[in-house]
Amino acid sequence: MTEAEQRQRVIAEARKWIGTPYKNCADIRNVGVDCGMLLVRVFVDTGLCAPFDPRPYPADWHLHRSEERYLGFIFDRCAEVSEPQGGDVVVFHYGRTFSHGGIVTKANPLTIVHAYYAVKKVTEQRVDRDTTLSDPRRARKVFSYWKRA
Repeated sequence: MTEAEQRQRVIAEARKWIGTPYKNCADIRNVGVDCGMLLVRVFVDTGLCAPFDPRPYPADWHLHRSEERYLGFIFDRCAEVSEPQGGDVVVFHYGRTFSHGGIVTKANPLTIVHAYYAVKKVTEQRVDRDTTLSDPRRARKVFSYWKRA
């Protein structure tokens, strides 16, 4: 399978989760998922990543710890890139760490599928239409499975 086909497969798998309720540490489509487990499920279920489980983790760990736990499992499987492409992972800084992420479905304007606590479900949205995600003071990074070392 080509990289372009893999990227499209990741996007299609992420979109299957749209509407799934937000639930911390869950990973069952149409029942519940959080942003981290959405990333795990999509990359594992497409066969691009070997199964792994970063749980358990408390819902508010990013408010009380400085350990980049969320980035840990991304760093192990992806490399940071400057320009997003479909299928890449974008992460946002919340609290003390990078602790929210989604899958890029469109690079311009940046559009992502993510399990978003603010809307209590998995949604696909343009980042520039959400004042929290697009806040210029909120750091964000993009990682690509296809650019890993």
